[in-house]
Amino acid sequence: MATLVSDDSAGARRQRQVQRGLSRLLVRDVRKLRRLIIPSRMQETVPDWIEAVRALVGEYGAASASAAADFYEAERVAARVTGRFTVPLLDPPPDEQVDNSLRWATKDLWPRDPDDPKTTAAQRAPLEVRLEAAEKKAEGVAQKLVTDQGRGAVQAAVQQDRMAVGYARAAALGACAFCRLLAARGMVFKQDTADFRAHDGCNCGVIPVFRGQRFELSAHAQEWDRLYREYAAPYPGDQLRRFRRAIAEHG
Repeated sequence: MATLVSDDSAGARRQRQVQRGLSRLLVRDVRKLRRLIIPSRMQETVPDWIEAVRALVGEYGAASASAAADFYEAERVAARVTGRFTVPLLDPPPDEQVDNSLRWATKDLWPRDPDDPKTTAAQRAPLEVRLEAAEKKAEGVAQKLVTDQGRGAVQAAVQQDRMAVGYARAAALGACAFCRLLAARGMVFKQDTADFRAHDGCNCGVIPVFRGQRFELSAHAQEWDRLYREYAAPYPGDQLRRFRRAIAEHG
């Protein structure tokens, strides 16, 4: 008899809690590094800050991947599949990727000519406001880089494990419309999988599905699917906006 797996199973909820816990600790530690940026010496201190945040991304990324590997192995045991399998741990994101992401987060810090029409309102704001905005962006960037390590570990395992048939996206009740829409699609067969689409601050998880299992959307994901089909699916090119409005009005 096929076992049932859902995007809101006990294992999925535990994994989401673990990853969100890591994200909270990461954000706490990123905030502590704010002191490294000295406004009067940004040219010298911002690179030091980037290096320190990069180290945190590496440390927490390894923890995220390790937790995801434990989750995958537990899900495999619960599915009662046969054969041994070792979850592959991904390489950390390249330093260049991390550095470019953090440079993007801090791009509005640098002095600009206020009379230049290319200077944005964000770049004209007081330095303290720009520092706070940069910190917020950096937190989101770092969180995604770290959580991607966990999500990537599960995806890589699904691709390599002959007993895995696909994966599903697990989105929290408070997730954005984009994530809810993708989660409502249910299981994706591994031969059809692509990169996991996630945004800064995204806490969605990857749920593996194995041979002999039957995937079933959770009650809230079924409701998202209903809203999409009723209010958004008939409008190609405008589906996300209509789905977002349907959630606001009926969700």
